[in-house]
Amino acid sequence: MTNINAEYVLQVRGIDKQFGGVPVLKNVSLDIKKGEVHALMGENGAGKSTLIKIVTGVYTKDAGTIYVEGEPRDIRSRTDAADAGISVIYQELSLIQTLTVAQNIFLGQERTKFRLTKKKEMQRSVAELIGKYTFDIDPNAEVASLGMAQRQTVEILKALRQDAKLIIMDEPTSALSAAESEKLFETIDELRAGGASILYISHRLEEVYRIADRLTVMRDGENVRVLNKDEISAPVVTKLMIGHEVKNEKMRKEANRRSDTVLEVRDLYFKDILKGVSFKAYGGEILGIGGLVGAGRTELIRCIYGAAKPASGAVLLNGSPVSRSIAKNMRAGFGLVPEDRRQEGFVPLLPVMKNLALSSYDFLAKFGFVNTKKERTFADDAIGKYDIRPPRRDLQTINLSGGNQQKVVLGKWLARSLKVLLLDEPTAGVDIGVKRELYHYLAELADAGAIVIMVSSDLPELTTVSDRILVLHDGRFFEEFTGEVSQTDILLASSGEHTEEGRAL
Repeated sequence: MTNINAEYVLQVRGIDKQFGGVPVLKNVSLDIKKGEVHALMGENGAGKSTLIKIVTGVYTKDAGTIYVEGEPRDIRSRTDAADAGISVIYQELSLIQTLTVAQNIFLGQERTKFRLTKKKEMQRSVAELIGKYTFDIDPNAEVASLGMAQRQTVEILKALRQDAKLIIMDEPTSALSAAESEKLFETIDELRAGGASILYISHRLEEVYRIADRLTVMRDGENVRVLNKDEISAPVVTKLMIGHEVKNEKMRKEANRRSDTVLEVRDLYFKDILKGVSFKAYGGEILGIGGLVGAGRTELIRCIYGAAKPASGAVLLNGSPVSRSIAKNMRAGFGLVPEDRRQEGFVPLLPVMKNLALSSYDFLAKFGFVNTKKERTFADDAIGKYDIRPPRRDLQTINLSGGNQQKVVLGKWLARSLKVLLLDEPTAGVDIGVKRELYHYLAELADAGAIVIMVSSDLPELTTVSDRILVLHDGRFFEEFTGEVSQTDILLASSGEHTEEGRAL
């Protein structure tokens, strides 16, 4: 690390942080130059989010110093961070959809005269800011009418209007399509050209290589190494993140398909999204479902689980109709890991113990009273088995890293006797090390005879984890793949083009 000087927009030195006596950050340092895009990578639980929350005043540090343009700053609140010129854009955007772009950008800081809002002045100010960075966005457009990439741009404009010297982007492409992601990268290029500094947090190496000038890798709460652009490669970064090399090969050589455990979907229709979907899934196999955004993947598994009501069609397990009641399906052995874990997967302010037990109070409670000793033992067993970090049952789940939150969501189902597990984007926002742990748990479940159905936009995930892949296109299954399959073939089938490797459906 370099000496402290004003050529760096941000420098942190010797940052320590503990939660309940468990060290999370250990003597961490970070340098971000003016006008650079600096990436930050590490496994879930490496300390990235904690470091960012200290820099932005959400958490207070136990030790260390933060410097902005060479001057020490005492950042203890978000206001302190804003005063220092530091702004953060989280995965969950904080926009009001019924307001215009200009209204969102000035929200809480409206320009007024005689208690009347000066709308035209605010619109002109935002238009000038948009013009400066040549963004393609209308200041008068309602946010609800914008795509996700444009909404990200609105968040960026909010930061720029407040004269942010450093914009922190936390997994900004997690909800974006490939085209929207590319548009965001173009925006970042324009920001860099205009002299802005970006701290870019992502688990996607291809994005980091595309936009980053430098990369800092963290592991177990410590700095591992800083890489220049020409040093960034998948093998190097992966080894630095997890401490050893990872081979990208198919998880299971062969599925032990069981004909006595069969989930059958017959001619399922849902709104104008699913158009007569039919398929079978078998115990002992991991069935992957691919397709583009909007193809109906999420709607399909929600209909199977009972969270959405199809217009017509049938779902059967071993020949018997599946209920449209979630509670009944849970008792019958169904589980669902939803796409949005924060909104639907766990209760953020509940402790880890309660979230792990959420699906199991049918045997942890009797006559409406919870057996707290059973509950604690149940949680401790799951924390140990699934390596949830930090290993504290009393910690609010919202304070865990994304990967550990997902372990909680998955763990609450794996603790039950499952017949069918449905997963929607199970590793979104999860790093490569935790991904492989989750894949191992899915393989174990399938080996035990359960039906595992996984929706994923992650092509390497689909091709390495799935025993069989069905691709949805325009509300119908378009093609089926078994054995070895290329990511290109999955993409082609998702776009409605038949391949030589697949079987047309």
